[in-house]
Amino acid sequence: MINNTPQPVNAYLAGVNLNDPNFDYYMSELANLTEADNMEVVGQSQQNAQQVVSSTYLGLGKINEIKNLAHGLKAKVLILNDELSPVQIRNLENLTKLRVIDRTELILEIFASRARSKQAKLQVQLAQLQYELPRLHPSENQLDQQRGGGFANRGAGESKLELNRRTIGKQIAAIKKELKAINGQEAIKAKRRNQKQIPKVALVGYTNAGKSTTMNGLLTEFAEDSRDKQVFVKNMLFATLDTSVRRIDLAHNFSFILSDTVGFISKLPHNLVESFKATLQEAKDADLLINVVDASDPNMMQMIRTTQSVLTEIGIKDIPMITAYNKADLAKRNYPQIEGNDILYSATDQASIKSLANLITNRIFANNKKLELCLPLSAGKVLARLHEEAQVLDEDFQADGVHVQAYLSPKNQQKFHQYII
Repeated sequence: MINNTPQPVNAYLAGVNLNDPNFDYYMSELANLTEADNMEVVGQSQQNAQQVVSSTYLGLGKINEIKNLAHGLKAKVLILNDELSPVQIRNLENLTKLRVIDRTELILEIFASRARSKQAKLQVQLAQLQYELPRLHPSENQLDQQRGGGFANRGAGESKLELNRRTIGKQIAAIKKELKAINGQEAIKAKRRNQKQIPKVALVGYTNAGKSTTMNGLLTEFAEDSRDKQVFVKNMLFATLDTSVRRIDLAHNFSFILSDTVGFISKLPHNLVESFKATLQEAKDADLLINVVDASDPNMMQMIRTTQSVLTEIGIKDIPMITAYNKADLAKRNYPQIEGNDILYSATDQASIKSLANLITNRIFANNKKLELCLPLSAGKVLARLHEEAQVLDEDFQADGVHVQAYLSPKNQQKFHQYII
């Protein structure tokens, strides 16, 4: 029988270590990214240096060494640990006779393969075009090479280059316009959620740390018809790029809106961060962030720093945060454990999910007060809004009105102050 399964492309990794203590971590992360892009790592090299070579990134001696090793291992692709200039990529391709991919292009390729919604696809496409634009260069087809140098050849190349630049420029403008319309629609939905005064909680953190599994655990424990509300989960980097938003209804009528955002990674391309800012708006609007961390990963402290760096870049600061150390079962530690604003848990463990829910409740409802209200019998809309926005514990229809016991947030205490007894 003929095996039609596509064979993974062999890839060779390389990077320049500028005396960076996190270099080994970045290289291991690069290997994970390579595998996430359906390529197989067959070898890797590093060069210790004070600075990268401006024209080739690596030194010529190291390039020749890599060329021999990569071809001996039947590698077709050379993947570099940093974002390279167009000149560096072209020179390396000429010297190694390999396809050269830098870290940024690798991440963009993974995002492109993972995008599902129209918004995510447009965001990735925008980032790809912005990455490609400065890397355009005159075509070097066979006819040009046969013609040799001269003004005619240079002019033809420049004309083609300008045409390509204009075409990409128009595509970028069109995508930005389309994204603006989609983002506007999402902003309206978010505004409606904000008007309901229900607290908003956002799951953030490193890719593949278990954010989606945590959301599914909370849905299974607290949501009706949870199977229909489950989000996609897979053990791989950037399994999903779309922000999922669900309502979680806890005991005693406590409710909050939970959002699962796109995962982060070290050296996340700036264009990609810019493109996904609208998607990450849920995190910016949150009353509480849950930073999900893989407790079984030896590099978890670096992952925490990466998450904080990306949050700062997109303008998120001064929002209360719970650090949730997930995968405690893989780390072979006792769980669940809560210490201050930290929790050690397993997203697949029911007791852990209940502990996490209690921690969330204590954080976002800490300033709520249990109050009694009396609403006129004719104020049906006000009563409905109270049920929607507050935690109603009891209601009793009496001759003088509807007597309600409810937990009210500071905002709702002001909103319904005229009915408070």
